[in-house]
Amino acid sequence: MAKIISIANQKGGVGKTTTTINLSSLLAAAEKRTLLIDIDPQANSSSGLSVTNHTPSVYEVLVGTKNIKDVIINSFMPFLDMLPSNINLVGAEIEMVDMENREGLLRTAIAEVNDSYDYILIDCPPSLGLLTLNSLTASDSVLIPVQCEYFALEGLGQLLNTINIVKKHFNKDLAIEGVLLTMFDTRLRLSHQVAEEVRKYFGDKVYKTVINRNVRISEAPSYGKPIILYDAISSGAQNYMQLASELLENNSAISNN
Repeated sequence: MAKIISIANQKGGVGKTTTTINLSSLLAAAEKRTLLIDIDPQANSSSGLSVTNHTPSVYEVLVGTKNIKDVIINSFMPFLDMLPSNINLVGAEIEMVDMENREGLLRTAIAEVNDSYDYILIDCPPSLGLLTLNSLTASDSVLIPVQCEYFALEGLGQLLNTINIVKKHFNKDLAIEGVLLTMFDTRLRLSHQVAEEVRKYFGDKVYKTVINRNVRISEAPSYGKPIILYDAISSGAQNYMQLASELLENNSAISNN
């Protein structure tokens, strides 16, 4: 059985997609069978791994016209597969509204392939709509990236409220996997203040690993590569390696399989 983790925060630009791409590729590099599900209509996780405008996509899986097994593709990395997204997903929420079990469509689909993976990471859209609801309902836990900038904590209450609603109605076992501080600039007092606030609020749920601002992390997606393949010695790559190690350590029961 795979550990299913949603990477979610309804604020855009906090490092959700960057984290999904790099964490999934590093889990694969550790020879963990990993599936990246891109459920964001912007499809940035897909293009970040050199998959663009791929049809069929997660859209066909959600609306029931394709089986998930027929849509999953191999990435250029061993141990890393992908369920890609494309622009068609924009209309999926409207189509899903009248469907039976609309919040559980993704969970039902994932059940078909759950035993084939150690980890399944889901890149959620920057909203708290039906696509994110499907991701949370399908997941064991949520990883929340929080950028070390002025409005970092704004809106986090909404996300936590959504998590609680999902726990109450759809997925009682949903847990917070961890809170990840991103875009940390050691030179800025604000970064340190935000980090302090987040740690005060979330306590030991905050990862020890912090993702520093790093231009190489920003460049890697334009080459369709994770940071480990673009510049393995950059500080960004080192940060994500530490995060992958921390996540594996926290899930040592899976890691020892």
